[in-house]
This record gives sequence, C-alpha cells and structure tokens, in this order.
Amino acid sequence: MSVEKVREYLKGYGMAERMQEFTVSSATVELAAVAVGVEPARIAKTLSFKVDETPILVVAAGDAKVDNSKYKHFFHTKAKMLTPEEAVERIGHAVGGVCPFALPEDVKTYLDVSLKRFDTVFPAVGSAASAIELTCDELERCCGANFVEWVDVCKGWQEEQA
Repeated sequence: MSVEKVREYLKGYGMAERMQEFTVSSATVELAAVAVGVEPARIAKTLSFKVDETPILVVAAGDAKVDNSKYKHFFHTKAKMLTPEEAVERIGHAVGGVCPFALPEDVKTYLDVSLKRFDTVFPAVGSAASAIELTCDELERCCGANFVEWVDVCKGWQEEQA
C-alpha cells in the first residue's frame, strides 16, 4: 500500500508520526481542506506531468492553477498530465494520493512558489485519505533526492497587481 511506503520513507526524516489518515476522502483540494480543517489554499496538491517521456511532479498551493505559458517557458514543452494509469505506474501513487515522497529515482519534483506564503502546508502521503503538515523547508527536505528546485509556474493565487 502506497501510504505504508510513504510512512517508511518519512521515518527516515523523523516525520512519519505526523502523518494523518482520515475516515473521509481527501482526494481533491476541497475534500482535503475539509478533512484537515484548513483553507483550501494550504493544501499542497501534487500534479504529475510528462516532460518528453520523463515523469515530473509540481507541488502547488490548492488555489493555484498551472499557467501554461509559464510552464512552457520553464520546461520548454506543453503541460501534459499523466493519465491515472501512468501516475500509478510511473509515480507509484494513485491519483488522489499522489505525493512527493517515496518516489522512483527518475521522478523529478518541483515546488511552486505559491506554497511559500504559508507557514505550513498539507500534502497527501500516498492515499486519497491522508495528509501531513509540513513547513516549506520540511517539504523541500522530505522530497529528498527527487527535489530539483522551486519554480513559478502557476497563476490564480496572487493578489491582482494594481
């Protein structure tokens, strides 16, 4: 089970005891916000894409949306999400529980700057009924060797500039 794989992985960072499992679904930003008891923006959603044939993850705030032009400028290709089957096969987690932990070596992880406005955020931990509260520094550290860098590829979360 994916959540158990993540629990073992997070033990190495001293974080496993902070994992939360719910009796209700946390498979979407809205459901996760209700399960955790926070505003939806603080849910760290993990989106899975393909760059060429390589799987990547972008972890963004719950209220952020991928900005196609920013994404293309940074990754030099159109944003193409993995199918649910590809997510399980290539990432090791099912949609609804995709997270940046306990990943195959070839999966690169990028954290979007939309997360940095919060003291703590809540990514899933391998199931559609789980989460963990982490600071952005802890999130980056727990991504381990898969972490590449912080990026700015999302829109919809910033205050309108006057």
